Amino acid sequence: MANHGCDIGVIGLGVMGGNFVLNIADHGFSVAVYNQTAAKTRALIDKQAGGRDIRAGYTLPELVGLLRRPRSIMLLVPAGPPVDAVIRDLVPHLERGDLLIDSGNSHFSDTNRRAKLLAEKGLLFMGMGISGGESGARNGPSLMPGGSREGYERVRAILGAAAAHVDGEPCAAYMGAGSAGHYVKMVHNGIEYGVMQLISETYDLMKRGMGMNADSLAAVYERWNRTELSSYLLEITAPIFRRQDDKKTGVPLIDTILDLARQKGTGMWMSQDAMELRVPIPNIDVAVMMRNLSGYRSERGAIEKMLHGPKTRFQGESERLIEHIEKALYAGMIITYAQGMALIEKASITYAYGLDLEVVAAIWRGGCIIRAALLEDIHAAYQTRPDLPNIMMDTHLGREIANRQGELRIVVATAADLGLPVPGLMASLAYFDAYRSGWLPTNLIQAQRDYFGAHTYERIDMDGVFHTAWTEEE
Repeated sequence: MANHGCDIGVIGLGVMGGNFVLNIADHGFSVAVYNQTAAKTRALIDKQAGGRDIRAGYTLPELVGLLRRPRSIMLLVPAGPPVDAVIRDLVPHLERGDLLIDSGNSHFSDTNRRAKLLAEKGLLFMGMGISGGESGARNGPSLMPGGSREGYERVRAILGAAAAHVDGEPCAAYMGAGSAGHYVKMVHNGIEYGVMQLISETYDLMKRGMGMNADSLAAVYERWNRTELSSYLLEITAPIFRRQDDKKTGVPLIDTILDLARQKGTGMWMSQDAMELRVPIPNIDVAVMMRNLSGYRSERGAIEKMLHGPKTRFQGESERLIEHIEKALYAGMIITYAQGMALIEKASITYAYGLDLEVVAAIWRGGCIIRAALLEDIHAAYQTRPDLPNIMMDTHLGREIANRQGELRIVVATAADLGLPVPGLMASLAYFDAYRSGWLPTNLIQAQRDYFGAHTYERIDMDGVFHTAWTEEE
């Protein structure tokens, strides 16, 4: 082992933290580690470190003492109060110019608060999103660092080496000032919610609507993943249907899993902030809503016996409908990404992040959960037009949606006839139809608001705001 101080420190040796430490060390960097539970630290050193330059600190002062100055320390602890607790305990042992990196799924407002607090103490702070799960942390995730530019440059080589790579470029780049990194990660997770909802709806259509079993479903998703739909979320779907519950029931494991989807809040945060910024993201809103609705399982079970919908199963040509579903899913995916990127664009302006959407699309092409072949086209769209307000306005991507709108309409109508809920696909279609409409019926809403609340309205033929005494006769 070298005698100099370690290149970086890592606090938190859970699944993500432990694997990311090994990843960093594999690329030739020395890492000092600490975990509140000393047993995890010992396990990492004794069982996994091998010949890597990983050194253990069993107290925070000991960890700090292992690092070269100015120090760089990454926190991989659960978001919320645990981050504040670690910062509170760590700060007394640091010096001006030291860098802290919060790599959890923190709310961007917490990141802003912590950055201000630490800046007052002369410390640098970064909020960095990490996506890729356990495998990504170990083999190369997508990294979304934001905050202190000086801090980023200090750890740039480490992050670039540990990240996934596409076309020789690391899936890690400076996002922007303040909480830009955590904001981009929040949107990443919201898009993830939206795409997973769309995939689950295609599953429902084929399982309940067409009576397909797990093996048949696996074959469809395997085939789709060799097409334009190729993506990590499609890639993992086929093996999920292939897995058998051999130890207990012998049936496909998917058929034993409770229909209750939990969440950690990032999708909800995205919906909340989108409403604040007045950016429509119906696919993400619907995905959050459906996870919430899944929690009302006992009520759903009771009302199923009371309220009856169509009982018919699809009677047409199955392969033809599967082709329609495939194209509808792709259209829905583009629309979901479009909503997420539009929110990032608005947030960048509102919060002065200085985000480059081409860079965001580039680092999502590898390592992360929402990596998909589609991101190559999104990346190309922003290369051609950096100020693109919505990727649906890109000539290529707009045409891709338009060419599949017929299938999307057929699938939505078929689901309605079968009584199967496909709110994500419906939201995709409604967003497409609304966004391409030069006129919307919201003039009536304005008139109603003025009628009952004197909220005024604007006219198409003259500037200014107007109010009508609607109940008075002319």
